[in-house]
Amino acid sequence: MAQRDMRVTIGTAAKVLLWFVYAWLVFNLVLLFLAFVLQLLGANPDAAFAEWVYRSVQRSMAPFRGLFEPIEVSDKSVLDTSLLFAMIVYGLITLFLKAGIDWLTEHVRRRQRMLAAQPPSAYPGQASQAQVTPPGTAFPPTTGPPSAPVPPPTAGVFPDSDR
Repeated sequence: MAQRDMRVTIGTAAKVLLWFVYAWLVFNLVLLFLAFVLQLLGANPDAAFAEWVYRSVQRSMAPFRGLFEPIEVSDKSVLDTSLLFAMIVYGLITLFLKAGIDWLTEHVRRRQRMLAAQPPSAYPGQASQAQVTPPGTAFPPTTGPPSAPVPPPTAGVFPDSDR
């Protein structure tokens, strides 16, 4: 049974969290793009889909509202430069986040490969069978046959055995 390393666990949890944030950013980028295209093409703001898209991007657009003046292309069509700037900023954040996810993924994989290459005795808190000394013996058991057969003890070999 392989022991799980704390750094691998934390790295994996951080990666999952980053993936959730990344997915949220990509979803917001798609909505921002839809809002940009709908405004540029002069979509009816009272239509249910356009209403939903505009309502969905309100929170994402809050820091950028009024940053730039929108440019009216025609009586219905608007080039919202604040919306375009928000898409650029969120896109850059998404790219940096993706780079962070890739770095973290490689870091976790490298750590897993390093742990897999270590012998089991290298894991803290675990001992391999070769390191365990059976109770009542002075030395750990040997792993192979002895080089020469050892004869059984005979009387008189040990000084205390005659008494």
